[in-house]
Amino acid sequence: MTNAPLFTQSIRAWMDVFMHRSMRGWGLFARSTGLSMPQFSLMMQLHYRGACGMSEISERFEVTPAAASQLVDKLVQNGFIVREEDPSDRRAKLLNLTDKGKETILQGIEERYRWVDQLAERLTDEERVQISKALDIMTRAAEGLESEPARQGHPSVKSTYSIHK
Repeated sequence: MTNAPLFTQSIRAWMDVFMHRSMRGWGLFARSTGLSMPQFSLMMQLHYRGACGMSEISERFEVTPAAASQLVDKLVQNGFIVREEDPSDRRAKLLNLTDKGKETILQGIEERYRWVDQLAERLTDEERVQISKALDIMTRAAEGLESEPARQGHPSVKSTYSIHK
């Protein structure tokens, strides 16, 4: 018997815990600010990908332009995002985070990862080093998958993660 099934089981178990804890932190924070998950997700997109137009929001979230506009309007009214003139096309508007929106997203990111700090406290220094090395290997391997052609009908998604040393 190879180590692959045990490895796969271990990774899947970790992913289940990781995703549950991570998304739980995200959801609790979003609700505490009065934002819906789609609103918070839209703000995260602006944080990580930068300013964009309404058509991009509609495409990214796979919603009608009217639904995207309604989502954006609420965020504009609450001061989280702003519509700015597109320098390359004065007729078009770009959506961008306001300072309030940026601050909210940074707080949300901090809240999302708070449990990782609690987890780290439960580990010894040696365990943290071992896990860091293993996760660096996993991250490099996963990023390598991103550069391969799509497999089994699943499109490749550009990675936004990098190993921080």
